[in-house]
Amino acid sequence: MSDLDHDDLGAEFPANTIEIHDDADLLADAAAERFVDVIVAAQAERGHASVALTGGSDGIRLLERVRQTPGAIDWSTLYVYWGDERFVPVGDKDRNELQAREALLDFVPLDPAHVFPIAPSDGAYGSPEEAAAAYAQLVHTELDERGEFDLTVLGMGPEGHINSLFPHSPAVQETTDYVVAVHDCPKPPPTRVTMTLPAVHRSRHVMLVVSGEGKAAAVAAAVNDASPDEIPSAGAVGIESTTWVIDEPAATGLLLDEE
Repeated sequence: MSDLDHDDLGAEFPANTIEIHDDADLLADAAAERFVDVIVAAQAERGHASVALTGGSDGIRLLERVRQTPGAIDWSTLYVYWGDERFVPVGDKDRNELQAREALLDFVPLDPAHVFPIAPSDGAYGSPEEAAAAYAQLVHTELDERGEFDLTVLGMGPEGHINSLFPHSPAVQETTDYVVAVHDCPKPPPTRVTMTLPAVHRSRHVMLVVSGEGKAAAVAAAVNDASPDEIPSAGAVGIESTTWVIDEPAATGLLLDEE
């Protein structure tokens, strides 16, 4: 593993830290260790902790590793949210919630009242806009009561998208609302509900977990001050820390920069 420190993405945010691991498995182990450390530290300091989860192969592999090595997490005082969700029926295999439950959540003693999935398409709301408005209200209420998210976990697509914030989309350009509906996503399923960059910025710690050479160009652009409109992951910054946990293939552009 190697560490690189890069310049601030903005005066109000601390610098990026980049951890580079040999492969996706070691990346997942390291990300799981950081996940546990951040949550345990928050619980020790405040008596509770909160996390916004992501989907995707890297995000789910991380949760599987946490299941294997949960450390000292007090699951009864962990509050769980999702950064985005596909607006599909409950139980659909594309649901980030379902994948997270199968990887971790159904195997640990969480308080069900502390788990906040985004509504499915066959739930209480008839449109993604209604589901987004309801989740936005929930997020505002929870943040007002307990303070910022302790950890937001993000994967990234090859074009730099995070959550369901795609380049040049109205969602990534949103500056006020914490949660919005998304239509016509370039990656199926096309209809989604997503937290926005203003919501990500309410996180003490942000961790981006990224593997694969196909994402190397977006990683390099994001940590070298790309516009979030061009590379949405460039806008993913935490209040106290922003950590990129990546494998060597995803770091190709960074390693070239360091030569």
